[in-house]
Amino acid sequence: MNINATLFAQAIVFAILVWFTMKFVWPPIAKALDERAQKISEGLAASEKAKTELAVANKRVEEELSKSRNESATRLADAERRAQSLVEEAKARAAEEAAKIIAAAKAEADQQIFKAREALREQVAGLAVKGAEQILQREVNASVHAELLGRLKTEL
Repeated sequence: MNINATLFAQAIVFAILVWFTMKFVWPPIAKALDERAQKISEGLAASEKAKTELAVANKRVEEELSKSRNESATRLADAERRAQSLVEEAKARAAEEAAKIIAAAKAEADQQIFKAREALREQVAGLAVKGAEQILQREVNASVHAELLGRLKTEL
């Protein structure tokens, strides 16, 4: 065999191989590569979409947390104000009750003072009568001199 014929035969076999590969082998490989590229691009698009959805969800979560913090702070402030008002009301009621007790005690003390003064006037009148009796060395009749004793009581 001649080298030119071998070279020519090899070129023809190579051309047939290239044609066969281009006709039957290359299209399924290209199709598989295109499908794979499309799946990859769809996956990337889905991941980008998921990232944006995650960002939106995180933003909503932060808004809800902020809203709930504000609401709980408002409720806490309301509770503190309510507690403070209850304490103030209790203080006011206690002050009123204390004022009533003090007024009742003052009234009772005034009544006791009045009774003590009356008792003291009675005793002073009795002592005055006894003193006068001793001075005069005779007994003074209390029933006869009741008017005189009454004026003496009022003067004392």
